[in-house]
Amino acid sequence: MTQRQLKLGFILHGVGPGWDDWRHPDAQVDASTSLSFYKRQAQTAERGKFDYLFVADSVSINARSSPHYLNRFEPLTILSALAAVTEHIGLVGTATVSYTEPFNLARQFASLDHISGGRAGWNVVTSWLEGSAANFGKEEHLAHDVRYRLAEEYLEVVKGLWDSWEDDALVRDKETGQFLDPDKLHELNHKGAFLSVKGPLNISRSPQGQPVIFQAGSSEDGRSYAAKHAEAIFTHQNDLEEAKLFYADVKARARGFGRDPEQLFIVPGARPVIGSTEAEAEAKHQELASLVTLENALRALGRSFNDHNFSQYDPDGPFPQEVAAEGLKSNQSGSARVLELARQGLPLREIALRLATPRGQFVGTPEQIADRFQNWLEERGSDGFNLFEPLPGQLDLFVDQVVPILQKRGIYKQDYPGGTFRDTLGLPKPENRHTLARSRRSAA
Repeated sequence: MTQRQLKLGFILHGVGPGWDDWRHPDAQVDASTSLSFYKRQAQTAERGKFDYLFVADSVSINARSSPHYLNRFEPLTILSALAAVTEHIGLVGTATVSYTEPFNLARQFASLDHISGGRAGWNVVTSWLEGSAANFGKEEHLAHDVRYRLAEEYLEVVKGLWDSWEDDALVRDKETGQFLDPDKLHELNHKGAFLSVKGPLNISRSPQGQPVIFQAGSSEDGRSYAAKHAEAIFTHQNDLEEAKLFYADVKARARGFGRDPEQLFIVPGARPVIGSTEAEAEAKHQELASLVTLENALRALGRSFNDHNFSQYDPDGPFPQEVAAEGLKSNQSGSARVLELARQGLPLREIALRLATPRGQFVGTPEQIADRFQNWLEERGSDGFNLFEPLPGQLDLFVDQVVPILQKRGIYKQDYPGGTFRDTLGLPKPENRHTLARSRRSAA
């Protein structure tokens, strides 16, 4: 049996995922809108043979939003720029089904796939922040269950548009003057509960057939959606035992949908802090934690509750119970992590600070980080990780000091296999539905 290998992604997060990361003495304060900064990170990640770059997104901000989300590039724009300065690494962008037209989205991701030579991926999200609705002329934000029903139909529409063109539809014969085989270009003519889209898409099928589908939900609806549709799921778990339960649950759901669970990769977020000694790594983590103010920790806490203002409460008092129901209307998986700490009786201050500076299990020497990554892989807590860079310079340390250890142990690739993003991940190219139907008719 072939040894399983880690899948690694790197999250392009500009000035950092937290509210105070930008205050570090070595941080580049304009990183979230700096092409040169992202170019360096992308090329470093590719030097480390990372499978993909990952860009998160949000379509609603306010004055309490984190610095990165306040002022940052739109995902497909920056990924298109990075496609020109990289050769092998996958390019995964987040786009919401709640506030994007499916024809435009299908066209944009197909374009990125062509530009990059088959390296695009789409992180499918439904958006939880209620403020998003007003930015798109909507009266109200869709309820959680309605958003996932929309996502079900939306993904089928986008995949149908990506299949508008069969792989050999473009003849391009100068002698005969035939540019297109019209029998191999197909209208979608979709009319559903939420969407009406005629098609066909005005760009041909991409080099990998369809971009790789990611999903980032961990709620009940999110797990089922990922198990049915996603090829990779980005998630958050606090420890290995929690991760193993999530892993087993989603893989079982995938099997229940008739899928091969080995073709769904579960990649939790990780913030490895690396030091030459254990003490040095711990000191670096404390350096990061020392940047966080209580004011911003409370702002961060509010994000999972539709940007609720927690500064109005006594920080040394209990978590306000009247806020708990907000989790049902916003980020269910994020609010669930908060409410679990609240059930332990922790004061609001400690809950906020813990979540603002999560230590996790990945603080240590290069050998210790490699050991823990390998343990999560072998114990089936994950198929890999989505890495944040918690402090400036940590990506280089990971690539130069942790990657060689993982490669030596045979649990991480020595080089890219060549070809598309699907080739890198070991995923098959989806067969065009119209080509498949024609071959079945011929065989009948």
